[in-house]
Amino acid sequence: MKSKSALAFCLYLLLSLGLPHTAPAEEARPQGKWIPLFNGKNLDDWTVKIRGYDADDNFGNTFRVEDGLLKVGYDQYDEFAEKFGHLFYKDAFSHYIIRVEYRFTGEQSKGGPGWAFRNSGIMVHGQTPESMSKDQRFPVSIEVQLLGGKGSGKRTTANLCTPGTHVVMNDQLFKPHCTNSSSKTYDGDQWVTVEVEVRGNEIIKHIIDGKTVLSYTKPQLDDQDADAQKLIEKGAPIMLEKGTISLQSESHPIEFRKVELLKLDP
Repeated sequence: MKSKSALAFCLYLLLSLGLPHTAPAEEARPQGKWIPLFNGKNLDDWTVKIRGYDADDNFGNTFRVEDGLLKVGYDQYDEFAEKFGHLFYKDAFSHYIIRVEYRFTGEQSKGGPGWAFRNSGIMVHGQTPESMSKDQRFPVSIEVQLLGGKGSGKRTTANLCTPGTHVVMNDQLFKPHCTNSSSKTYDGDQWVTVEVEVRGNEIIKHIIDGKTVLSYTKPQLDDQDADAQKLIEKGAPIMLEKGTISLQSESHPIEFRKVELLKLDP
Protein backbone atom coordinates (compact mmCIF):
# COMPACT_ATOMS: atom_id res chain seq x y z
CA MET A 1 0.00 0.00 0.00
CA LYS A 2 1.32 3.43 -0.91
CA SER A 3 1.92 5.96 1.85
CA LYS A 4 -0.29 9.03 2.13
CA SER A 5 2.63 11.26 1.16
CA ALA A 6 3.25 9.25 -2.01
CA LEU A 7 -0.44 9.43 -2.98
CA ALA A 8 -0.46 13.16 -2.37
CA PHE A 9 2.63 13.58 -4.55
CA CYS A 10 0.98 11.59 -7.39
CA LEU A 11 -2.10 13.77 -7.14
CA TYR A 12 0.09 16.88 -7.27
CA LEU A 13 1.75 15.62 -10.45
CA LEU A 14 -1.59 14.88 -12.11
CA LEU A 15 -2.92 18.35 -11.34
CA SER A 16 0.27 20.14 -12.32
CA LEU A 17 0.52 18.27 -15.63
CA GLY A 18 -3.12 19.00 -16.48
CA LEU A 19 -3.99 15.35 -17.09
CA PRO A 20 -7.71 14.61 -17.48
CA HIS A 21 -9.75 13.50 -14.51
CA THR A 22 -10.96 9.95 -15.15
CA ALA A 23 -13.64 9.57 -12.48
CA PRO A 24 -17.01 8.72 -14.05
CA ALA A 25 -19.60 11.46 -14.16
CA GLU A 26 -23.37 11.15 -14.21
CA GLU A 27 -24.93 11.84 -17.58
CA ALA A 28 -26.82 15.12 -17.48
CA ARG A 29 -30.54 14.69 -18.14
CA PRO A 30 -32.08 17.00 -20.77
CA GLN A 31 -34.01 19.92 -19.34
CA GLY A 32 -37.07 21.66 -20.74
CA LYS A 33 -40.85 21.82 -20.71
CA TRP A 34 -42.79 18.57 -20.87
CA ILE A 35 -45.79 18.66 -23.21
CA PRO A 36 -48.78 16.49 -22.22
CA LEU A 37 -49.90 14.46 -25.25
CA PHE A 38 -52.78 12.96 -23.25
CA ASN A 39 -54.95 15.65 -21.67
CA GLY A 40 -56.70 13.41 -19.13
CA LYS A 41 -60.13 14.28 -20.56
CA ASN A 42 -60.57 12.83 -24.04
CA LEU A 43 -58.80 11.44 -27.10
CA ASP A 44 -58.57 14.74 -28.94
CA ASP A 45 -55.42 14.81 -31.12
CA TRP A 46 -55.32 11.00 -31.33
CA THR A 47 -56.40 8.62 -34.12
CA VAL A 48 -57.41 4.99 -33.60
CA LYS A 49 -56.42 2.26 -36.08
CA ILE A 50 -57.63 -1.28 -35.35
CA ARG A 51 -56.88 -4.21 -37.62
CA GLY A 52 -59.85 -4.91 -39.92
CA TYR A 53 -61.26 -1.40 -39.54
CA ASP A 54 -60.62 1.99 -41.11
CA ALA A 55 -58.59 4.67 -39.35
CA ASP A 56 -60.66 6.49 -36.71
CA ASP A 57 -63.04 3.53 -36.19
CA ASN A 58 -62.68 2.83 -32.47
CA PHE A 59 -64.20 -0.66 -32.57
CA GLY A 60 -65.62 -1.78 -29.22
CA ASN A 61 -64.59 1.48 -27.58
CA THR A 62 -61.16 -0.13 -27.28
CA PHE A 63 -59.44 3.14 -26.43
CA ARG A 64 -61.31 5.29 -23.94
CA VAL A 65 -60.79 7.85 -21.18
CA GLU A 66 -62.22 7.06 -17.74
CA ASP A 67 -61.44 8.67 -14.38
CA GLY A 68 -58.69 10.73 -15.96
CA LEU A 69 -56.91 7.63 -17.32
CA LEU A 70 -56.33 6.54 -20.89
CA LYS A 71 -57.58 2.95 -20.90
CA VAL A 72 -57.39 0.06 -23.35
CA GLY A 73 -60.26 -2.37 -22.72
CA TYR A 74 -62.05 -5.31 -24.31
CA ASP A 75 -65.36 -5.59 -22.42
CA GLN A 76 -67.26 -5.12 -25.72
CA TYR A 77 -65.30 -7.86 -27.55
CA ASP A 78 -66.74 -11.36 -27.97
CA GLU A 79 -63.24 -12.52 -28.86
CA PHE A 80 -60.01 -10.70 -29.62
CA ALA A 81 -59.52 -12.40 -33.01
CA GLU A 82 -56.24 -10.59 -33.80
CA LYS A 83 -57.84 -7.16 -33.75
CA PHE A 84 -54.54 -5.52 -32.86
CA GLY A 85 -54.97 -1.79 -32.38
CA HIS A 86 -52.91 1.38 -32.12
CA LEU A 87 -53.68 4.89 -30.93
CA PHE A 88 -51.67 7.48 -32.89
CA TYR A 89 -50.80 11.00 -31.80
CA LYS A 90 -51.51 13.60 -34.49
CA ASP A 91 -47.94 14.88 -34.98
CA ALA A 92 -44.69 13.25 -36.05
CA PHE A 93 -41.50 13.89 -34.06
CA SER A 94 -37.77 13.45 -34.56
CA HIS A 95 -35.73 14.46 -31.49
CA TYR A 96 -37.54 14.03 -28.16
CA ILE A 97 -38.13 12.06 -25.00
CA ILE A 98 -41.52 10.45 -24.50
CA ARG A 99 -42.48 9.44 -20.97
CA VAL A 100 -45.41 7.22 -20.08
CA GLU A 101 -46.75 5.86 -16.81
CA TYR A 102 -48.65 2.59 -17.32
CA ARG A 103 -50.03 -0.42 -15.53
CA PHE A 104 -51.67 -3.66 -16.63
CA THR A 105 -55.01 -4.58 -15.11
CA GLY A 106 -57.64 -7.31 -15.21
CA GLU A 107 -57.77 -10.36 -17.43
CA GLN A 108 -56.64 -10.84 -21.00
CA SER A 109 -59.32 -10.76 -23.68
CA LYS A 110 -60.67 -14.13 -24.81
CA GLY A 111 -58.74 -15.33 -27.84
CA GLY A 112 -55.70 -13.16 -27.18
CA PRO A 113 -52.41 -14.87 -28.06
CA GLY A 114 -50.33 -16.27 -25.21
CA TRP A 115 -47.41 -13.94 -25.94
CA ALA A 116 -49.74 -10.92 -25.57
CA PHE A 117 -50.43 -11.56 -21.86
CA ARG A 118 -49.66 -8.27 -20.07
CA ASN A 119 -48.15 -6.98 -23.30
CA SER A 120 -48.42 -3.54 -24.91
CA GLY A 121 -46.01 -1.03 -26.40
CA ILE A 122 -44.98 2.46 -27.39
CA MET A 123 -44.35 2.72 -31.13
CA VAL A 124 -41.92 5.43 -32.28
CA HIS A 125 -40.65 6.50 -35.71
CA GLY A 126 -43.86 4.94 -37.06
CA GLN A 127 -45.92 5.32 -40.20
CA THR A 128 -49.23 7.20 -40.18
CA PRO A 129 -52.50 5.35 -39.45
CA GLU A 130 -53.84 6.45 -42.84
CA SER A 131 -50.93 4.74 -44.62
CA MET A 132 -51.66 1.36 -43.01
CA SER A 133 -53.64 -1.24 -44.92
CA LYS A 134 -57.00 -2.18 -43.44
CA ASP A 135 -55.80 -5.65 -42.41
CA GLN A 136 -52.29 -4.63 -41.27
CA ARG A 137 -51.42 -5.96 -37.81
CA PHE A 138 -48.82 -3.42 -36.69
CA PRO A 139 -47.52 -0.10 -38.02
CA VAL A 140 -44.03 -0.13 -39.48
CA SER A 141 -42.17 1.35 -36.52
CA ILE A 142 -39.76 0.85 -33.65
CA GLU A 143 -41.62 -0.74 -30.72
CA VAL A 144 -40.70 -0.17 -27.10
CA GLN A 145 -42.37 -3.30 -25.78
CA LEU A 146 -44.12 -2.97 -22.41
CA LEU A 147 -44.48 -6.23 -20.47
CA GLY A 148 -45.86 -7.11 -17.05
CA GLY A 149 -44.58 -9.96 -14.93
CA LYS A 150 -46.39 -13.29 -14.78
CA GLY A 151 -46.07 -13.61 -11.01
CA SER A 152 -42.98 -15.78 -11.15
CA GLY A 153 -39.80 -15.78 -13.17
CA LYS A 154 -38.10 -12.92 -14.98
CA ARG A 155 -39.89 -10.83 -17.61
CA THR A 156 -38.25 -7.56 -18.57
CA THR A 157 -40.02 -4.48 -19.87
CA ALA A 158 -38.95 -1.65 -22.23
CA ASN A 159 -37.77 -4.32 -24.65
CA LEU A 160 -37.29 -3.75 -28.39
CA CYS A 161 -39.40 -5.17 -31.23
CA THR A 162 -39.05 -4.16 -34.88
CA PRO A 163 -42.17 -4.48 -37.06
CA GLY A 164 -40.93 -3.74 -40.58
CA THR A 165 -37.67 -2.27 -39.29
CA HIS A 166 -34.10 -3.01 -38.24
CA VAL A 167 -31.62 -1.23 -35.95
CA VAL A 168 -27.87 -1.30 -35.42
CA MET A 169 -26.35 -2.76 -32.24
CA ASN A 170 -22.65 -3.14 -31.54
CA ASP A 171 -21.94 -1.65 -34.98
CA GLN A 172 -23.84 -4.45 -36.73
CA LEU A 173 -27.26 -4.56 -38.39
CA PHE A 174 -29.54 -6.25 -35.85
CA LYS A 175 -32.30 -8.33 -37.45
CA PRO A 176 -33.97 -10.34 -34.64
CA HIS A 177 -37.57 -9.20 -34.21
CA CYS A 178 -37.41 -8.72 -30.42
CA THR A 179 -34.68 -8.39 -27.83
CA ASN A 180 -34.90 -7.97 -24.07
CA SER A 181 -33.75 -5.00 -22.04
CA SER A 182 -31.84 -5.22 -18.76
CA SER A 183 -34.81 -4.05 -16.68
CA LYS A 184 -36.18 -5.79 -13.63
CA THR A 185 -39.56 -7.55 -13.64
CA TYR A 186 -42.67 -5.57 -12.67
CA ASP A 187 -45.34 -7.92 -11.32
CA GLY A 188 -48.93 -7.10 -10.45
CA ASP A 189 -50.83 -3.92 -11.22
CA GLN A 190 -48.12 -1.46 -10.15
CA TRP A 191 -47.49 1.74 -12.07
CA VAL A 192 -44.30 1.77 -14.13
CA THR A 193 -42.62 4.81 -15.70
CA VAL A 194 -40.74 4.36 -18.97
CA GLU A 195 -38.90 7.02 -20.96
CA VAL A 196 -37.75 6.69 -24.56
CA GLU A 197 -35.07 9.11 -25.71
CA VAL A 198 -35.18 9.44 -29.50
CA ARG A 199 -32.53 11.39 -31.39
CA GLY A 200 -33.48 11.16 -35.05
CA ASN A 201 -31.50 8.45 -36.81
CA GLU A 202 -28.63 8.66 -34.33
CA ILE A 203 -29.63 6.77 -31.19
CA ILE A 204 -32.67 5.56 -29.25
CA LYS A 205 -32.50 4.78 -25.52
CA HIS A 206 -35.02 2.95 -23.32
CA ILE A 207 -34.84 4.36 -19.79
CA ILE A 208 -36.39 3.24 -16.48
CA ASP A 209 -35.72 5.06 -13.18
CA GLY A 210 -33.06 7.16 -14.88
CA LYS A 211 -31.13 4.08 -16.03
CA THR A 212 -30.70 3.14 -19.69
CA VAL A 213 -31.84 -0.48 -20.02
CA LEU A 214 -31.42 -0.75 -23.81
CA SER A 215 -29.98 1.40 -26.60
CA TYR A 216 -29.32 1.13 -30.32
CA THR A 217 -28.61 3.29 -33.36
CA LYS A 218 -29.62 3.86 -36.98
CA PRO A 219 -33.31 2.77 -36.98
CA GLN A 220 -34.25 1.87 -40.56
CA LEU A 221 -36.84 0.23 -42.76
CA ASP A 222 -36.51 -3.47 -43.52
CA ASP A 223 -36.59 -3.60 -47.32
CA GLN A 224 -37.56 -7.30 -47.15
CA ASP A 225 -40.75 -6.62 -45.17
CA ALA A 226 -43.96 -6.35 -47.21
CA ASP A 227 -45.41 -3.42 -45.24
CA ALA A 228 -42.11 -1.52 -45.31
CA GLN A 229 -41.78 -2.15 -49.04
CA LYS A 230 -45.06 -0.31 -49.64
CA LEU A 231 -43.66 2.75 -47.87
CA ILE A 232 -40.37 2.54 -49.77
CA GLU A 233 -42.27 2.36 -53.08
CA LYS A 234 -44.00 5.61 -52.13
CA GLY A 235 -40.67 7.34 -51.53
CA ALA A 236 -40.07 6.79 -47.83
CA PRO A 237 -36.35 6.94 -46.95
CA ILE A 238 -34.73 3.75 -45.64
CA MET A 239 -33.17 5.51 -42.65
CA LEU A 240 -35.78 6.63 -40.12
CA GLU A 241 -35.30 10.21 -38.95
CA LYS A 242 -38.79 10.82 -37.55
CA GLY A 243 -42.28 9.37 -37.39
CA THR A 244 -45.49 8.91 -35.47
CA ILE A 245 -45.94 7.86 -31.85
CA SER A 246 -48.64 5.33 -30.98
CA LEU A 247 -49.79 3.16 -28.07
CA GLN A 248 -50.75 -0.48 -28.51
CA SER A 249 -53.81 -2.64 -27.96
CA GLU A 250 -52.72 -6.29 -27.91
CA SER A 251 -55.53 -8.03 -25.96
CA HIS A 252 -54.59 -7.29 -22.32
CA PRO A 253 -56.17 -4.29 -20.55
CA ILE A 254 -53.72 -1.50 -19.80
CA GLU A 255 -54.03 2.00 -18.38
CA PHE A 256 -51.90 5.10 -18.96
CA ARG A 257 -52.08 7.97 -16.49
CA LYS A 258 -49.39 10.07 -18.15
CA VAL A 259 -48.18 10.43 -21.74
CA GLU A 260 -45.89 13.42 -22.15
CA LEU A 261 -43.12 14.59 -24.44
CA LEU A 262 -39.99 16.70 -24.11
CA LYS A 263 -38.67 18.12 -27.38
CA LEU A 264 -34.88 17.98 -27.82
CA ASP A 265 -32.60 20.04 -30.00
CA PRO A 266 -31.09 18.05 -32.88
